[in-house]
Amino acid sequence: MLKYVSADEAVRLVKSGDSVFFQGSTSVPNVLQDALARRGNELKGVKIYSAFNVTSREAPFCKPEFKESFLTNSLFLSYDQRKWVKEGYGSMIPAFLGEIPYLFRSGQIPIDIAFINCSLPDKNGYCSYGMSADLAYPAVETAKLVIAQINKSMPYLCGQALIHVSKIDAAVECDEAPLAMEFGDPTPIESAIGGYIAAEIPDGATLQIGVGGIPNAVLNGIKNHKHLGLHTEAMTDGVVRLIEDGVIDNSLKKIKPGKSVASLALGSKHMYEFLDHNESVEFYDVAWTNDPQIIRQNPKVIAINSALEVDITGQICADSIGNTIFSSVGGQHDFMYGGALSEGGKTFIALPSRTGKGKAKIVPQLTPGAGVVTTRFQTQYVATEHGIVYLRNKNLAERAKALISIAHPDDREALEKAACERFGYSFLRLE
Repeated sequence: MLKYVSADEAVRLVKSGDSVFFQGSTSVPNVLQDALARRGNELKGVKIYSAFNVTSREAPFCKPEFKESFLTNSLFLSYDQRKWVKEGYGSMIPAFLGEIPYLFRSGQIPIDIAFINCSLPDKNGYCSYGMSADLAYPAVETAKLVIAQINKSMPYLCGQALIHVSKIDAAVECDEAPLAMEFGDPTPIESAIGGYIAAEIPDGATLQIGVGGIPNAVLNGIKNHKHLGLHTEAMTDGVVRLIEDGVIDNSLKKIKPGKSVASLALGSKHMYEFLDHNESVEFYDVAWTNDPQIIRQNPKVIAINSALEVDITGQICADSIGNTIFSSVGGQHDFMYGGALSEGGKTFIALPSRTGKGKAKIVPQLTPGAGVVTTRFQTQYVATEHGIVYLRNKNLAERAKALISIAHPDDREALEKAACERFGYSFLRLE
């Protein structure tokens, strides 16, 4: 039986110096976060770990008066803690998302208490972890105590991420629907990029695709494809439409054939209703979904990821803007590597040629302080609204020439000058 208590009673289990984990995606346990923050003046040195928190607010424990109470360590920085980290109060732990469960299981990041946001239990007493299996599953597995919001409005997602009520040490009743996210139609720039990538995707491919306008544009471009599979990190509305239309049927996958596979979900209310008790979609620990040796076993893996900057040799920055941390590596490396190993696999980096403020995104050198998320040794396709290029097996000068061809036209002269200075005759001799 569940042990129901108030949120304030539940967080009394937290002691100074404890390490706690908060579930992410759209399963952030807001009620429990608020309750823990209310204890801020009583606690000291509580280490907080979380990742990819999809919320509409800043974390309640990220306040200057709590700087000694709560020590935040983001494993994938999101809006809720971005300002806190920029101001120097919190920090980010660099790690491939698929390797973070090992840090929990090996004790390198010990978890004393895991806070999760669950569905109502089924007839056998199992609650679903809701929208986020990714790190919640290994955190719960290794935690000394589990505190759960039992949420009447949380969908029950199938797969690995289930917990029996007997394993929950304290439960708090709540009725808080996961954050619904609506994405508008792709912009003309996003549509152009999506069109270039869609043209490279064959029938029978297995997709890993992210969130936002460019992924939606890609999905719009493959709505007439056949026998696609899904093995991804994030489930979104765009792929749900393709599942409903029969475009994604998972019939040719080697890993979990017949099933769409993900580790987290974020999207609209319609998507959450579609996923509720849907046995054709399964959610797993991110150590499994993001394992390159698992990913590679599927045919024609198509991995589509984004970037903040690309330099003219093909180095990809996706986690920071100069010295300012913006997010993290996430699963980009995992799928770029696994996709490259897949038979017939292709990997893509998609980005507009300029920011909304007109700053070039294809640059001679990455901004000082920028992190390299995907190395030049791994980059295959890069697409902007001006075209798509394939970098693998090209030398440095040839890569520069290719990337300049898809840069914003007004940036190309400066890029060519930089390439000439850097690569000399090997660049000049290229037609």
